[in-house]
Amino acid sequence: MIAALTVAERQNAIALSMLVALCGLVMMIAGNDDLLGVHGVIVLLFGLGCFGMVLSKYFEPEPPAERLTQYYDDPTKVGIVLSLVWAVVGMFFGVWVAALLAWPDLTFDAGWASFGRIRPVHTSGVIFGFGGNALIATSYHVLQRTSRARLPDQLTPWFVLIGYNLFCVIAASGYLLGVTQSKEYAEPEWYADFWLCVVWVTYFLLYLRTLQRRKEPHIYVANWYYMAFILVVAVLHIVNNLAVPVSFGSAKSYSLFSGVQDAMTQWWYGHNAVAFFLTSGFLGMMYYYLPKRAGRPIFSYRLSIISFWGITFMYMWAGSHHLHYTALPQWVQTLGMTFSVVLLVPSWASAGNALATLNGAWDKVRDDATLRFMMVAAVFYGLSTFEGSFMAIRAVNSLSHYTDWTVGHVHAGALGWVAMITFGSLYALVPWMWKVERMYSPKLIEVHFWLALSGTIIYVFAMWNSGIIQGLMWRTYNDSGTLAFSFIDSLVAMRPYYIARTAGGAFFLLGAIVAFYNVWMTIRMAKLRGVAEAGGVDEPVLQSSGAALQAGE
Repeated sequence: MIAALTVAERQNAIALSMLVALCGLVMMIAGNDDLLGVHGVIVLLFGLGCFGMVLSKYFEPEPPAERLTQYYDDPTKVGIVLSLVWAVVGMFFGVWVAALLAWPDLTFDAGWASFGRIRPVHTSGVIFGFGGNALIATSYHVLQRTSRARLPDQLTPWFVLIGYNLFCVIAASGYLLGVTQSKEYAEPEWYADFWLCVVWVTYFLLYLRTLQRRKEPHIYVANWYYMAFILVVAVLHIVNNLAVPVSFGSAKSYSLFSGVQDAMTQWWYGHNAVAFFLTSGFLGMMYYYLPKRAGRPIFSYRLSIISFWGITFMYMWAGSHHLHYTALPQWVQTLGMTFSVVLLVPSWASAGNALATLNGAWDKVRDDATLRFMMVAAVFYGLSTFEGSFMAIRAVNSLSHYTDWTVGHVHAGALGWVAMITFGSLYALVPWMWKVERMYSPKLIEVHFWLALSGTIIYVFAMWNSGIIQGLMWRTYNDSGTLAFSFIDSLVAMRPYYIARTAGGAFFLLGAIVAFYNVWMTIRMAKLRGVAEAGGVDEPVLQSSGAALQAGE
């Protein structure tokens, strides 16, 4: 990994590591009586650790010039492993959080284990840790193959991947310590947000630099989705996290916005985080790996482009449907509702395009669990987008909002769409990256599929039932015009559904553990067989003249 860097890149890596360590030292000193100091220690140790790793291989020989005839996949390999590690960690905390609703004593009287602290560890661990690492890893792979160009250098991809995971560690540890700015999907404080901004802009520039070097004149649709994911998330992150810190020695900050403006900005960010982090990027994943695995061309390339522009334009205006019946002006609520309903058209265009691509390959879906992951993901994408448009209608929202129906809707998308397409893509990608014919155990992929599908169905149906019952109980009046049920009554009625929810999450967690084991054993199998790094199964190369061959995977 480090030996593959040139001497100049090793020198730059040492300089970056020391700069990060210096920032950690400054944070530690400035925040010596604040939780900022704890994060300073983490950043300092992280920087010193990276420095030590680079220094240990600094005097290795320069990598051979032949490396330029191969795509650069080392960051993709590490990103895959990191993604699965975060999947297990994030989903473990998710099961714990779900169990707390049925058995509140599972906090063990520890402040850090309260619902409010471990719940964002779950959401950030799964969304940013699992999903973000998978997006970075697959985007590197897809970008090079569809552009027929190697990444422009070897250090920048590592800076993005490792820097991003430093952000994830700071975020998760901060939640357990009680460091949060209390914004949904945007809980990390100002210094973590600033670091992520630096990493993310570097990521976007890396993408543009690679596209600029492409040998393929056409930019494949997957890259459009990945670029929208990177660019729009940067804009959302910067605007939503504009804040003024109490001091540079304090972890606490206050938002630049207040009142209803703060709420509108937050849900403009929150819904578009779903749109461009949890939808656009994963559609890019789907548009590459599903056709490759099925051995079929995209049913309609034109439809994929129309869907891209429809999603990109319409999603931006839909966030206000989270604020029905609030102080937000009525016309803004109506605007969000209208765009949410119209958004169903481009969303179903992508879901339908994916399923139509499988025409002529349904026998493969039946026999190949990896492809079945992707097929089920497309189905859940269609279902969850329909449900989202339906729930945005004001009359429906009056029943669904603040209930577990919303939780069920989110997890239909998160488990059924995002996680399924990710696991399917990783199962397709791992043999290519480690140059083996297949995964260590196809049977374990089958086991994982049924665990994941069962867990998703149990979880989502439990929350659908729970949410609708909640909404009905909260709006039921007796003959005297007072509420027929107290809030405690609704909690008692929900307990069986919370137990079912925990069981569904446990199934899904078990599937993630199976996936991690299967991938790890595949990597070990590749090493034991002594597979060469250059060439291999289904692996394209770049000609020494600099021209690229057509992608072979």
